[in-house]
Amino acid sequence: MTEKDNPLTEAVYYILLAVRKPNHGYGIIQEVERLTKGRVVLGAGTLYGAIQTLEKRKWIAIYSVDTQSRKKKEYIITDLGREVFEAERVRLEELLSNAELMEEIKK
Repeated sequence: MTEKDNPLTEAVYYILLAVRKPNHGYGIIQEVERLTKGRVVLGAGTLYGAIQTLEKRKWIAIYSVDTQSRKKKEYIITDLGREVFEAERVRLEELLSNAELMEEIKK
């Protein structure tokens, strides 16, 4: 993992979150919408472009391919993907913690 791996885009963050269990493209789109209460809606182009990048970086891998259903692929986060996700989660927690600290100081 390198410095350029973080910060993650919001789309990548949620895609990694959505593939903690095997999930296919449309399932990822639905999961992200559900998690964000509709605030983040991934378009197919954004999703599949990100999936290609995440596969190249070895942050996700193909879990299975359903040849009966238009070769629908399921993806799963890899150990490296988990490391990257965890580093981003820690970074975001630090941002939030520092903002809360500044609010306390102002009081």
